[in-house]
Amino acid sequence: MQIFLTLVAPPNSDFLPIRLEKLAAQLSASHTHWLSESTACDLLFDDGDATTIEQTARTFFAGKPVDVLAGAVDGRRKKLLIADMDSTIVTSETLDDMAGHLGLKDEIAAITASGLRGELSFEESLHKRLGMIAGLPLSAIDETLADVQLSDGAEALVKTMRAHGAHTALVSGGFTLFTGPVGETCGFHEDHSNTLGISGGKLTGGVLGPILGREAKLEMLDTLASQHGLSQEDALAIGDGANDLDMIEAAGLGIAYYGKPLLVEAARASIQHTDLTTALYYQGYADTDFTVDKK
Repeated sequence: MQIFLTLVAPPNSDFLPIRLEKLAAQLSASHTHWLSESTACDLLFDDGDATTIEQTARTFFAGKPVDVLAGAVDGRRKKLLIADMDSTIVTSETLDDMAGHLGLKDEIAAITASGLRGELSFEESLHKRLGMIAGLPLSAIDETLADVQLSDGAEALVKTMRAHGAHTALVSGGFTLFTGPVGETCGFHEDHSNTLGISGGKLTGGVLGPILGREAKLEMLDTLASQHGLSQEDALAIGDGANDLDMIEAAGLGIAYYGKPLLVEAARASIQHTDLTTALYYQGYADTDFTVDKK
């Protein structure tokens, strides 16, 4: 079984090309293929144990900012993308940003962080935070949306996978007023999230319908896979917190993106030093395959 080892370093790094030849020789790689000049590379092996190869590479680059993944070449490119939004596709937690309009950002952010670490259930965390910002006018949501920034590589990840035949879905514990515009900008086929309760132009402090949380994200992965004739193994799931744990454990390629410790421990892969284009490099895409620029 052919094995790949992907190594990705931050832009403007020089250590990867300098040290790569020595690692390739140590591991007896059969081929070297640069995915991005000086910063992203595949080493290919005619056979071998992916776990051993990956651990050897991690030890070799200990102390260096390099993201590493090894796996089977067969089935490497995924046909379904399920992505979290807050602190993944976008740089911030939108509910925390909304709370800033009431001077409660730090207080709300502490609750958000507790939930992301798995100390509170998502449902408990959501109800608690929404109750604290009840009465927030819709104008504040519009202002928050205007300040939302995409994470580096988000658009390239979504549009490149879509252009190569993957189905893409933004699946968030956030809110439709954000996932709709963000999903459209990034090029997702569809978005799923929670619907805020609104009355008289202000938030009621609740949500309409069932809450889309940790279990619902996994159910969405299974539903979309079934709809498109795919399996869990065909999916790439990416997120940063406990709410993403189940879908990331189930997906063929589950990635913790600057994730909380419990997620990094459970995920098949992680991105801790680079941007979202690394999720493309992990699948064997090169810069020349990208549909849009990295950022």
